[in-house]
Amino acid sequence: MLIRSLPEEERPLEKLIKSGPGALSTTELLALIIHTGTRDNSAIHLAEEVLSICDDGLRGMGSIGLDELLEISGIGTSKACSILAAVELGKRMAVSHGARRVALTNSDEVADLFMEELRYEKKEHFKSVMVNAKGEVISVDNVSVGELSSTIVHPREVFSQAIRKSAAGVILVHNHPSGDPSPSDEDIETTNRLVRGGQVLGIRVLDHIIIGDGSFSSLRAMELIK
Repeated sequence: MLIRSLPEEERPLEKLIKSGPGALSTTELLALIIHTGTRDNSAIHLAEEVLSICDDGLRGMGSIGLDELLEISGIGTSKACSILAAVELGKRMAVSHGARRVALTNSDEVADLFMEELRYEKKEHFKSVMVNAKGEVISVDNVSVGELSSTIVHPREVFSQAIRKSAAGVILVHNHPSGDPSPSDEDIETTNRLVRGGQVLGIRVLDHIIIGDGSFSSLRAMELIK
């Protein structure tokens, strides 16, 4: 059924104008992002198709890729990019809201800050969270994307922004696409290499948090940081 054939009060756009976005279902919100349907299928039907290919429904949209979206009949490059842009905005909002001059006091707070952004990523994302002497977040630097190694995550890449922003310490964060946050030998080796680099510069590596799918590891809590 085409959206224009629905009663006016059931159309997503009219419903949002009248009652606000909270009144819309996930499918209806996604239909507004998709914006238009095709000759055979409405935007609502296309939204249902998108959600159907996501593992665990809406939660799985965090890891959906361009190629997967383009396999859906009726979803072209423009619609796919609109969906991916909306998902990315959601991730950034979650991080920016939580990172605004909050004082991070434990590993759970750090993990909460990045869990929804990183748990669905299919590649390893390595971040440096810079904090001041009070433990308040100054900035978050995206250090690298790809398999974690001492070559990619070099001290100069991690500490260059920390020096510029006069950070007192950094908290390292990266994800494991497998969903298992257990630290590897490479994780531990790289972490302690960065700890040594920080000691030379007078910038403490406070912790290294590894994000999995709904769980995390803290190398500090595991006493793996020397």
